[in-house]
Amino acid sequence: MVGMQNKRLATLLVLATAAISGVSNFVNKIAVTAVKDPVLYTTAKNVLVALALVGVMLGAKKWGEVKNASRKQLLLLFAIGAVGGSVPFALYFTGLTMTSAVNAAFIHKTLFLWVFLFAYPFLKERMTFPQLVGVAAIFGANIFVGGFTGFAYNAGELMILCAAILWGAENVLAKKVLAGLSSNTVATARMAIGALLLTLYLLLFGGGFGAFAALHGAAWGWLALTSALLFGYVTTWYAALKRAPATYVTTLLVPSTLVTNALSAAFVTHTFGGWDLVSTILFIAGVACVIFFARRMPRGTEEIAPAASA
Repeated sequence: MVGMQNKRLATLLVLATAAISGVSNFVNKIAVTAVKDPVLYTTAKNVLVALALVGVMLGAKKWGEVKNASRKQLLLLFAIGAVGGSVPFALYFTGLTMTSAVNAAFIHKTLFLWVFLFAYPFLKERMTFPQLVGVAAIFGANIFVGGFTGFAYNAGELMILCAAILWGAENVLAKKVLAGLSSNTVATARMAIGALLLTLYLLLFGGGFGAFAALHGAAWGWLALTSALLFGYVTTWYAALKRAPATYVTTLLVPSTLVTNALSAAFVTHTFGGWDLVSTILFIAGVACVIFFARRMPRGTEEIAPAASA
């Protein structure tokens, strides 16, 4: 019963993450263009989120969890910050300046494929055949997303693909360390270590603190908005990842493309055609299939975590 309660909560959390991600994909395309320097943009944003998460940790008096962590856990936290909190952000936002938000969202959502490939040997996670049918429907829905006219096969798309692979590896590392630490601690370590590494890069190669000082008022407005979205993303995502298999929650993140598509249709293309309807139906059917058949997942694939440990 506890496992099913955690699975339900994980489902709600990851669907919230998907909604936030869909909005973020759309807004980030505008914001990174306004700031102009993608590495400066993602560094400033990640620093703001890291400071907010550290504040939450201190307020919740959870800092003792870090002090009492084992050497292995600390090494994993550093790896999560390096692999997931720094390099892929620089790659993703640099790539985003070279391609459309729809293409970026499509490539980013291959994340579940990389998690699936890494999770099977390292986490021993498996999915039932009906769930795989749902996964196929969700991924296939992306093909019919409005505004997607095919890949440009440029450096920007390659950067986003590399970022997705790194985030896939990060999620497998995070799943391991989440077995003994709270989601707040892991999210804070990811963003704080990642922000520190990105800041060091800027100090050495990107103009130092003068780059931050050069940001104008409008840029800080975009940074505030996108930082709030990122804060919501990491807190809901790690809370979901703690409570359910990585393959399950990553699959349910894919429909965020539907949100990005809806925003693009409303504010950019001003169209919503028949293929968009097909895409929506496939998304809904696929998600329903994955969630429904999760009840029949093979034993050993569920992670049971008390709600208080979020």
